[in-house]
Amino acid sequence: MLSAVNQPLLEQIEGQQVEVELVPVKLVAGTSELEGEIDEMWSFVQKKKNQRWLWHAIDHGTGKVLAYVLGTRTDNVFLKLKTLLKPFGISKFYTDAWGASERKLDANQHQVGKVNTQKIERKHLTLRTRLKRLVELSGNKLKNP
Repeated sequence: MLSAVNQPLLEQIEGQQVEVELVPVKLVAGTSELEGEIDEMWSFVQKKKNQRWLWHAIDHGTGKVLAYVLGTRTDNVFLKLKTLLKPFGISKFYTDAWGASERKLDANQHQVGKVNTQKIERKHLTLRTRLKRLVELSGNKLKNP
């Protein structure tokens, strides 16, 4: 099971050794407003019936990953990602035209289109390319879909 947290590392570290400070990204970046790109990426495990979806959001300005969720391509999973993004205070979301974002984001904070989702789409392409190369290096050849 995949986890958003490196659990073995957390188990090695004692509570006294860890200090966590949560700071909104907009303060760190020195900008007055934070804009985010949200997208989903499809993959499968062993066969196409075992679909996996990576939903994630990045800072539109820096390209840094803000949050991600692994799950299905449903409104509920999108809402989980939206909940994770709430503390960042994002003022504008850029997405593709998939329905969940149009149904679940405020129209004043949402812009649909490929022009402003280029960074996240590029991250998807890079991830797919690297994963394919990793599988090839491991001796398991990918079948063409």
